[in-house]
Parts: sequence; C-alpha cells; structure tokens
Amino acid sequence: MEFETTEPPPPTPHAMDTDTVHPPPPQEPPRIHRLDESVVNRIAAGEVIQRPVSAVKELIENSLDAGSTSINVSVKDGGLKLIQVSDDGHGIRYEDLPILCERHTTSKLSAFEDLQSIKSMGFRGEALASMTYVAHVTVTTITSGQLHGYRVSYRDGVMEHEPRACAAVKGTQIMIENLFYNMIARRKSLQSSADDYPKIVDLLSRFAIHHKNVSFSCKKHGSSKADVHSVAMSSRLDAIRSVYGASVARNVIEIEASDSNSSSSVFEMSGYISDSNYSAKKTTMVLFINERLVECTALKRAIEIVYGVTLPKASKPFIYMSINLPPEHVDVNVHPTKREVSLLNQEVIIEKIQSTIEVKLRNFNDMSTYQEQVAVDSSPANKVAANKASPISTSTSGSQKVYAHKMVRTDLQDPSGRLHAYVQVKPSRQLERNCGLNSLRSSIRQRRNPKETADLTSLQELINEVEHGCHSGLLDIVRNCTYVGMADDVFALLQHNTNLYLANVVNISKELMYQLVLQRFGYFNAIQLSDPAPLQELLMLALKEEDPESEGNENDELKGKIAEMNLKLLTEKCEMLDEYFGIHVDPQGNLSRLPVILDQHTPDMDRVPEFVLCLGNDVVWNNEKVCFQTIAAALGNFYAMHPPLLPNPTGHNSDFYKRGAEGVDEELILEAENAWAQREWSIQHVLFPSMRLFFKPPNSMAANGTFVQVASLEKLYRVFERC
Repeated sequence: MEFETTEPPPPTPHAMDTDTVHPPPPQEPPRIHRLDESVVNRIAAGEVIQRPVSAVKELIENSLDAGSTSINVSVKDGGLKLIQVSDDGHGIRYEDLPILCERHTTSKLSAFEDLQSIKSMGFRGEALASMTYVAHVTVTTITSGQLHGYRVSYRDGVMEHEPRACAAVKGTQIMIENLFYNMIARRKSLQSSADDYPKIVDLLSRFAIHHKNVSFSCKKHGSSKADVHSVAMSSRLDAIRSVYGASVARNVIEIEASDSNSSSSVFEMSGYISDSNYSAKKTTMVLFINERLVECTALKRAIEIVYGVTLPKASKPFIYMSINLPPEHVDVNVHPTKREVSLLNQEVIIEKIQSTIEVKLRNFNDMSTYQEQVAVDSSPANKVAANKASPISTSTSGSQKVYAHKMVRTDLQDPSGRLHAYVQVKPSRQLERNCGLNSLRSSIRQRRNPKETADLTSLQELINEVEHGCHSGLLDIVRNCTYVGMADDVFALLQHNTNLYLANVVNISKELMYQLVLQRFGYFNAIQLSDPAPLQELLMLALKEEDPESEGNENDELKGKIAEMNLKLLTEKCEMLDEYFGIHVDPQGNLSRLPVILDQHTPDMDRVPEFVLCLGNDVVWNNEKVCFQTIAAALGNFYAMHPPLLPNPTGHNSDFYKRGAEGVDEELILEAENAWAQREWSIQHVLFPSMRLFFKPPNSMAANGTFVQVASLEKLYRVFERC
C-alpha cells in the first residue's frame, strides 16, 4: 500500500514579523428602508390585541357603541380557537363592509380635534383591522329594515370575497378564529400559560355591573351553562348582586363625591365600596371613567391606603366606581389597548375621592354594632360581670366549639383596637377623627411619583442595603399587625394573627426615620423655626449636658473651643446639609430650618442641642457613603419617638412631681401630661400607619429585643382547657 505525502502549509506570519498592519476596511452604515405595509400592520396588531381578552374587550365596546341591549360571548380554548360576540345593535351598512376592517376607518371620528369631545369607546378604527392581521375574522350583520343579512370574511384588512346574503337576527355577530395563528411565539406562550377564559369572565362581569341596562352572557363554546348571565336591572346594587353574589352586595355601601371648582377639578363620582364586614384576599376594583373601563393604579393604591389605615385588618376592598369628567379633561389616546387614560388634575381628584371614602368608612364604623367572643363560662353571673367590665356586648356558644383563631377578642367599634377600650370608658375620638390621612398623603405621593434622587451611587448602595437586609418574618408582622396599646414608656403591644408582641417604639421609629431620610434624600419639606437658634449656644448647651459636673474656667474654655470648631465645620458644610437633608444654617451660624421626615410628626425640640453636637462630632465627612449614612442616622435618632424628658405623671416616676410637697407646679404637670399624651397619639396614628407602609425591619431586630413575642392565644387556650 502506498501513501501519498503532502507538504505542510507554510506557517502564517505573525503580526510582529510584518512591517505594517493593514486596518480592516471601514464598514458602511446600514441603510434605512421602509418596512413592508403588512409587517407594519402585524406589529401594530400585536400591540392592540395582546391576548384573547383584549379582542373580547374591543368587540364588546363596539357592541355597546352600536346601542346594543343584549351581548352574548362564546369562547373556545381560552379564545385562541374561537371568540364569538353577538349583539342586537344597529348593525353595519352594506356599503361600509368593504372598508370595515381597514386600518383607521371609523364612524366615530373625523378630525383630531374630535378627540376632545369623544364619547364613544372606539375611535381609532384599529381593533377589527388588527384582528384580521392575527386571526380569521367573519362578520355577519343586518341593519334595520333589511330582509336579510350579509356575511363576509376578512384577512389582512381586506375582504376575502364579496358579501354573501344570509339569514341573520338583528345586530352583528363577529367570529374570531385561530387567534395568533401567524404569531407562533405569542400563541405558544398563551397556550402554556393559564387559560384566558377566567379573564374574559371577569371582563364581562365588570361590564355587566356598570351597564345595568344591558344583558350579558358568557360561556364556553358548546356548553349549555353560562358563567356570566345578567339581565337588565333597574338598580346598580341588583346588578352587583346578580354578578358578584349576595355576600358582596350585602357588604357594600354607596358613595358619592363631586367637585365643580374649575380652578382645581371638575368631576362627579358615584359607586359602591365594601364595608368593614367584607373580607377578600385581593382587591377588586371596577373603574369606569366617562363610561370607559380603565385602570388607575394611583387611585387604587390611594383607596387601599384608606382601608389599611381605617379598618382593623387592612382588608382588601371591593370597589365599583364611575367617574364623569368633561371630555376635554380626559386624554383617551395614551395606551394601545385604551386600558389607561390621562386625567387633568388627577392628584386633586384622587385626594378628594380618598377623603370621601375615609369619612364614609369612619361613619360606618361609628354606626355599626359588633359582638366579641370570649373564652369564659357562659353562666348568667359571668355574663353580667362581663357586661360590667366592657361596654361591648358579649356572646358565647355553649355547645359549639369555638376554634382558637376565632376566639381573639377584637374591639371593632374602635378600628385600632386599643387596650384602653377594655379597662376604662373610651375617651373622645375627636383626635382620631382629625388625624385623617394627611400624615400619609405626602409620603404616598412621593412614593407613587419618586423623584430622581438615586443618581448618587453611594445613596443607592445604602438603599439597597436596607432592601437586602430586611427580615421577611418581621416584615409580615409589621405589615399586618394591629396596634393594641402602650405597655410602658418604651414598649407597645401589637397583635399579629393570634400572637401578641412587645415592640420597642424607640428602636422602630429610629430605624424608620433613617430609612425615610434615604428615601426622601434631597426632597424634604421644611419646619421653619420661629426664632433661629445660634449653633454656638446649642453646642455649648449640649457639651454642658454631657458633663454637667465639670465646672471652672478651664473646662468652659475647652468646651468653647470645641463648640467653635464644630460651628466652623457645620458652617462650611451648610450648603450640602441644606441641599440634601433640608437642614438650613444661615451665614450667621443660626439653625433656621429642619426637614419634615414624617408628616404630622415634629421632633422633640429639647433634643436639638444633642442633635447639633452629633452632626459635628459623629459624622464622617471625608467619605461620601459613610457621610450620608451617619447624617441619616443622626436625623433618625433625633426624630425618633423617645420618651419625653419630663417623667410620666401617671407612670412609675410620678413621685418626681411630689418632691415639692405643697409647692407642686401644676403647669409642669400639665405640660408633662400633654407631652406624653401627644407621644402616644403620634405612636398610634402616625408611627404605626407609616410603619405598615414603609418600614423594612432589619435582620438585627430579630435578635436585639426590638420585637418580643409575649403570648400565643392557641397555647393559652390549651392551658385554659386543662383548668
């Protein structure tokens, strides 16, 4: 056997062996070309018809625009195989059928200016056109006075054949078959996801309670039973009962709000909201603005905040709301699927609706009567004793076993469930009525529309550390707890499910203020001091308080030098302190403004000297991240809800006020009582609502005694059952 030998190829010369290196030829920029019209139309169709429920919504809106009084929907395979919508509207003219499914053909709009007064739900002429680019569309229609109807199929915006005469009932029937047949990825993603049919049922339910004069039905293709079946109702409440059930209709209250001030907002709102007896796992909000079914995340969040603050368990509400505004105050062309609209003076409208709902819920709570269950003997003697101990009626069941999680005593006449309600006559609720939601609105507004304060990397790192260091177990307790009352000067009692906890309000408020400083960095409202305070004097006061026993000229001279050094430092940093943290020091070295960190909370001004000295001594100025962190920590400590410096007249240190025997200072006692009462009010109505919304408890609080479980009702009941 012979082998053929070949010479190896010559080695490629290395770049270092050549004298010159030729650069690659320059690349020509790609040409811009016009997309084919079919590609443009298919792209647009994918934006308008995002999933089967989008097609159903567009078809129902067309039926309502046609004056229908009956709309029937049939769906197969979640809408991918078939969507059939039949109505008894005015139908479509024979001469309009050729252009029915072309893009931007409509009977509702002729000039762009018409958008300012548009009242119909459809107006762009994109819905049917989009469906023909992603599905097979067949239209059957008959108009009034015609002897027969016409049926025609469409594809890519044009008729596939001439309209054919056929038998038809009054109105229009549109069939959408093989939706997304030419969009493989979209179709596969929808097939692998949950069935779209529940979304279509939910959509029909929303339309049914608003358009109470129209009957709706929705069923799966081939099924004899309709999942939605509503008939024309004379009452909105009857429509809610028909669609969502008697339990929902029984626990809703009517609400109305309006404003005719053209300088602020012009609107009318009517609807129904759930009361404190309603319970659900998620919020149901049905919102119509100028007869359009839309979504408004800002309004939904604002209403949820009202429920979270007003009701004891922060239950998820049911909301039906219809808002009417002048057409020129609504921009309807802000979303491809018309799911959202833009309102003029939206913030003002939301705030007024929020206030109306708050008043309505509080009035409902005042008028309602409730019962409580207690684990005691049901003998008549014990019932009399229980009635004397509490103004709320009690009821027990002698034969039926009451489970532990249902035996939690709750004072529903007072949404906050204060401990005082069980041991003494309840005080006036005027303070509670006046607290309102003003303490939260500014914070919510900033949270809803955050400003661009995260440009600084160091600040973003501090915020990320708070996010990543959050303890999930404590977060659940914080978000869903109920305030019970103050156990002593530092610890508050709170209830989560059937467990009772002691919470250190000083530690919690200090950390909450620190986190809020980072969140509001650079965007603080101001507390204007009535008289600017000289930093030199504040620093001297703080230094003397630190070492009150040291007296003499030498010590005073040393303290004066320390105060001068800190004054010079803070004066040099005044521009940064003012811009980032809202701490204003004027050129004369006077402190004139402090930031608002939590609305309706003002720090204890007796602690200003300590705070100023902390800024001078404890802040690390030569490292940006550590500087921001230490200033935020100093503010957090200053704004924390410490016990007042005056001892509590009703606490363990009340003997302080008896030292003078006959010469007891009544004004001093009154000042102390007011200070302690104001602190407890702030803890209940300012700290705890804000804590539920914004606080992210760090992991360290799980081990440092900030939260301590003191009782578990299930375990207590087991003990009682043995007795």
